[in-house]
Amino acid sequence: MKKIIVFSNMYPTKNHPTFGIFVKNQVNQLKEAGVNLEVIAIDEPGKGKVLTLKKYFSWFMRSMKYLVQNNKNISMTHAHYAFPTGVISLIGKRIFKIPYAVTVHGGDIDKMAGKHSSIQKMTRKILQGAEAVIVVGEQLKQDVITRFGVSKENVEVLSMGVDTKVFKKYTQSEVRNLLGIHDDGEIILFVGNVIREKGVAELIQAYAKLRDRFPNSSLYILGSQRNDTFIKELGSMIQAQDLSNVHFIKPIQQEGVAKWMAAANVLALPSYHEGFGLVALEAMATGTPVVGSDVGGLSYLLQDGTGVLVRPKEVESLADGLEEVLIDENNVFKKDKMKAMVKKHSTETILQRLLTIYSRVGR
Repeated sequence: MKKIIVFSNMYPTKNHPTFGIFVKNQVNQLKEAGVNLEVIAIDEPGKGKVLTLKKYFSWFMRSMKYLVQNNKNISMTHAHYAFPTGVISLIGKRIFKIPYAVTVHGGDIDKMAGKHSSIQKMTRKILQGAEAVIVVGEQLKQDVITRFGVSKENVEVLSMGVDTKVFKKYTQSEVRNLLGIHDDGEIILFVGNVIREKGVAELIQAYAKLRDRFPNSSLYILGSQRNDTFIKELGSMIQAQDLSNVHFIKPIQQEGVAKWMAAANVLALPSYHEGFGLVALEAMATGTPVVGSDVGGLSYLLQDGTGVLVRPKEVESLADGLEEVLIDENNVFKKDKMKAMVKKHSTETILQRLLTIYSRVGR
C-alpha cells in the first residue's frame, strides 16, 4: 500500500505542545482511519535567523532524501502551508511525478506571500501546481482564486475540525476548582500566540475599560510567548494601569486548554487577521461564547449571533463586545447556533471529506 507523506513546518512536541497541534490532530485521525501515512515536519519553534535557517535546511534535506529513496511508494504528498512547505511537494511532483494537495492556513498567503515578490510568485506556482488546494475558510478560497489564479474547481473549503472528545462541556465551578481558581468572578480568556497581530495589546486595554463594571473579573492569556520585546511592552502596559488580575499561562496540552475554555465566561480573539480561527470553534464546543474580530474565518464562524464580532484594532469595540457577553449570564441567545457550527466542523465530518480528496488526488 502506497504512503501519503505529510509535510509541515509546524508540529508539536512535549516541550512545545501547541506548536502546530492542529496538524498532529488531523494526522492522528487519518491514521486511526487506516491511512498509511508518514510525517516529515519541523517540531521546534526556535528563535533567531540562524536557528531558523538551520532547522529549515535540515528539514528540507530530510524531506528530499525521503522523496529520493521512496518516491515509487508514495501515493501523494500533503503540504501544510503553501510556502515554504509546498516547495517540497512542488519539487516532488516535477521530479518524481508525485501529485499533491496543499492546505492554506491563512498566514501563508496573508503575510508570507506579501514579504517579497519572489515568494508570491513561488506561492502562485505551488497553488496552481496542486491537484487540490484546501483552504480553512471561505475568504481564503476567494483569495487563492482571485489573487493566485487557482481554478475554483481545485479549491476545497475544509477547516481543521474540532475534536469534540477533547473540547466538551464541563461544569464551570468544578473545572475552576480543578484549575485552582477559587472565586466566581468573570474570566476573560485568550488562547493563541502572544503576538501583536493577535490583538493582545488591545485586549489588555479593553479589559482595563471593563474593570469598573466587573471589579472581580480576571484576564488570562494562554499561549506561546515568542517575542520578548512585545511581552515586555505588555508588562509595562499592565503595570501602568495597575491591572493585578491579568495572568499569563504558558502553553499546555489540549485537554488543559479545553478546561480553561470551559472555566471562562468568554473567549476573546481580537486578531488583526485570521485564516479560520479554530480556537474559537474549540471554545464554542466547550459552551463558551466568543468575541472576535470581524476578519477572515472569524467573520464566518461568529456570524448571525453565533458569537460577537467586533472591529479589529479598536479597543472600544472590543470592550463593548466583551461586555455584551459578560452581562448575559446564561448566554442563551447563542447556544443553538454554537452547537450547529461545532457540529458542521466536527472532526468526523472533516475527516470524511479529506479522505475523499485523498482518494481523488493519490496515484
